[in-house]
Amino acid sequence: MKSIDDKIIDNIKKCGRGKGYFSSDFASYGETKSVSKALERLVKSQILLRLSRGFYYYPKIDKKLGLGILYPSLEEIAQSIAQRDKARIVPTGLYALNRLGLSTQVPTNFVYFTDGSARKVKIGNGKEILFKHTVPKNLAFQNDLAMLIVFALKEITKEKVMQEHLDRIKFLLQKQPKKQIMDDAKLMPAWIKSIIMKLYE
Repeated sequence: MKSIDDKIIDNIKKCGRGKGYFSSDFASYGETKSVSKALERLVKSQILLRLSRGFYYYPKIDKKLGLGILYPSLEEIAQSIAQRDKARIVPTGLYALNRLGLSTQVPTNFVYFTDGSARKVKIGNGKEILFKHTVPKNLAFQNDLAMLIVFALKEITKEKVMQEHLDRIKFLLQKQPKKQIMDDAKLMPAWIKSIIMKLYE
């Protein structure tokens, strides 16, 4: 009979490094308390990282430069959770602004829209990832840049859009053919669609 520890190790090795797990993923291996103890042992031996309550990560290891354990970014953690839940996620709020270079402020909390479960995942050092369940329309964008621009401008609000924001967006749009962006026009609020059209003139 394999121990719970060995069963967990077999499972995570099969899936490969860089993936996250909830303790509930291993519920079939034994009683809740026994699974928790096994996960504690695997964390202590640095096979797994405990990133938040009930959430563990099988980390990538850098052997070329000798850096050892590579801790995941909040984005990697979010993608790992989404992959596990078979859910789609898209960045919004301050994170969307940061991704586009419209703000130099690095958000403490990353906010994503998702078609999966709404949840808050607290990470160390006071950081957290918030998943907000949203309508299918917000996840229907075909073009990532169009999507980020829409969510970023919504965060800024129509009344507070400044010339520096428009200059940055225009610079980004120069890298994308107008058709690719405007294929998502039906998903944009009228005022954002109008801004984008003018920036292409």
